[in-house]
This record gives sequence, C-alpha cells and structure tokens, in this order.
Amino acid sequence: MTDTLTVRPGEPADAPTILRLLDGATAWLVARGRSGQWGTEPASADPRRIAQAQEWATGGGLWLAMLGDRPVGALVVGAATEYVPAATEPELYVNLLVTDRAYAGRAIGGRLLAHAAELARERGLGLLRVDCYAGADGALVRWYERQGFTRTDTFTVRRPGREPWPGQVLARRLP
Repeated sequence: MTDTLTVRPGEPADAPTILRLLDGATAWLVARGRSGQWGTEPASADPRRIAQAQEWATGGGLWLAMLGDRPVGALVVGAATEYVPAATEPELYVNLLVTDRAYAGRAIGGRLLAHAAELARERGLGLLRVDCYAGADGALVRWYERQGFTRTDTFTVRRPGREPWPGQVLARRLP
C-alpha cells in the first residue's frame, strides 16, 4: 500500500465505508472512556445513523481520504445543521469529519479540512464552519483550533432519554 494520501469524491456505494469509520472511531473513544461524543453503540447498528450515512453518500458532499485503495477518512460538506446558529454570510459547512484511528498521526483529518477549505474557495466562499463535541476535556475543540479554526457559538442538543450533547461551533476565515 502506498503512503500517498489522496482525496476522492464519494459515491453512493461508500455508505458502508462511512459506517466502518464511525464504528472504529466510536470504539476508539469508548476504549478511552470518552463515550459522550458518539455514545457506545456502533453506528452500523443504529437505523438513524445508517440512513444518515446513506444520505451523505448520495448527497454530493462526501469526500474520502485514501491511502492506496484503502479509505482512511471521510469528510462531508454542505449546509449547516439545524441545531447550530445560522451563519451571517455564505459558508461551507463541515457536517462530518472522521478518520481511521489505525492511521493516527498522518494528518488525515487536517488534510481533509484543507480539502474542505479548497472546495469553499473554489465556490467563492470565505467562511468554513464546523461543529464538534465540546464535552469532556475539550480536546476536540482544541484540535480544531490547531487546524486554524476559532470558537464562535456554543449550543446544546437535547436528546430524549439521554444526556444533552454540548457542542461548539468553530469558524475559519479563508483567504
């Protein structure tokens, strides 16, 4: 397998890849006692997450990071989700960023965010936003800050029968 990271557009057949990446990331988080972000159950066993993966795979905003022929990360860009404050200008929104933890340390997430910034610039947009889990020790928020994002709004997703999900919106201005 080559070590060259490439990014390719996603396609409808990539929904299982999204679920595999989410399952791996969830297991990695759970093993570290960090189940607040995505819970403890595999996405591939959740009908809502399966439908979401299918929607992402067919919606035109999916991009996969590839090492050789192996998908090692997924990025979905499009419109902001309904639970975050609306932007005050046109933007591109990162709806999903997930990487294969077996390839940690290869800057896959950073490369996918750079690709999102390239897409935004190609569309004439000067704003890239993302939201992430803001609970636990805030490590994920700090990771996005290291990628050039700045904290903007906080929000909470209320989930019946489960703990509320604390979120942070971050923005990056594009030159």
